[in-house]
Amino acid sequence: MRLKRQFGLWTAVALIIGQVIAVGIFLTPAGMAKSVGSPFWLLAIWLLIGAMTLSGALCYGELSARFPQAGGSYAFLREIYGKPLAFLYGWMVLLVLDPGLTAVFGVGLASYASYLVELSPTGKQILAIAVIVIVGLINIVGANFGASFLRALTMLKVATLLFIIVYGFVGGFGKWQNFSPFFSMPTDVFGAFAGGIVGAFFAFAGWWEVTRIAGEIENPERNLPRALIIGVATITVIYILTSAVFFYLVPVAEVANDQTFAAQAGEALFGKIGGAIFAAVVIVSVLGTLVAYLMVSPRVYYAMARDEVFFRSFGEVHPRFGTPHRATLIQIALAAILVLSGGFDEIISYFFFVVVAFIALVVAGLFKVHGKEFDGYKTVLYPLTPVFFLVVTAFVLLMIAMRNPTRAALGVAVVLAGIPVYYLLFNKRNGLDKNNSV
Repeated sequence: MRLKRQFGLWTAVALIIGQVIAVGIFLTPAGMAKSVGSPFWLLAIWLLIGAMTLSGALCYGELSARFPQAGGSYAFLREIYGKPLAFLYGWMVLLVLDPGLTAVFGVGLASYASYLVELSPTGKQILAIAVIVIVGLINIVGANFGASFLRALTMLKVATLLFIIVYGFVGGFGKWQNFSPFFSMPTDVFGAFAGGIVGAFFAFAGWWEVTRIAGEIENPERNLPRALIIGVATITVIYILTSAVFFYLVPVAEVANDQTFAAQAGEALFGKIGGAIFAAVVIVSVLGTLVAYLMVSPRVYYAMARDEVFFRSFGEVHPRFGTPHRATLIQIALAAILVLSGGFDEIISYFFFVVVAFIALVVAGLFKVHGKEFDGYKTVLYPLTPVFFLVVTAFVLLMIAMRNPTRAALGVAVVLAGIPVYYLLFNKRNGLDKNNSV
């Protein structure tokens, strides 16, 4: 029994928006604004990274049309470079990245819930694990039910942000003088733009994950490219407008730190209860991200098991619900362990460099397949589109490595440790593929 094609265009769009817009939009603008120092450069960076993300989405759109299978980046790496390299990506997301981020979202939600109801450290852990388990079970019990829940949360998230934007400007709660001077050059030009670009890049991170459910999208050759374009364009507009209203509400000079920025904006809008209202908004936002992530992530382990580079039982779908239940359960279990152990923020920080490198490899792979005969969607403005994406991504990779070369190197080392695992445990099942070396 295989996964069914049961998700339409708007579920895919909701996945992109729901997964990307989490807590970052409430934190990132503060750091970016203090870094670049003027509204003009903040706008320019959002537009640059929005255009870069759209370029990557257009490339992923073609790859999704060519390889409409479960697994997303894993499937693309397998088709372009071979199973060993794809396994290394799967090895990383299975053991570290996916459960780590799931734990981050769960604990983040619990932390903001403690603004509303006081929770002890143990209480936060219990709530985080409970939310992860419940959301995971929702995705197991029914893909359509989980998709409906996600669409509702995404609509609520977008509507809330639009309300904040309109209410903030129309209500006159800020000062237009906060945008003055609109244009000014930062003292440390390179450092300012480097910090702003990296921050914006990670605010958009996750747009590629929708391709993990390519095997369940109806008419994926048409719907996935459209979903990526609509989703990324919508996120870009929301980020620009949200940053603008935050600028309007809170002068950059008065921003204490990233964490208090949203609370300051909330207080400007709603008075003393503003912090609590914004905490509730963040909870809804993070919950939507958690639902999206637990929906798409298990598809990688499912695809690996179908390829026999992971234990076969994880490639089975539930006979009644039609979902990859075992793949979902392993992510829930690993995330719960990380919540209890703590320190997962530090762990996943070692893999930021590797994640970005894998995404760059996927987009670079388009050069290998674009010229092959294909009647479906092809990347607009090729080859300028992938070149632009790869140039900006190379800069981001350089900045990440320069900030902490030890972390970047250790992340690469852990991923490469998957090579002997692949050849000792799984390559025997597949036979030696001489053309698919790492």
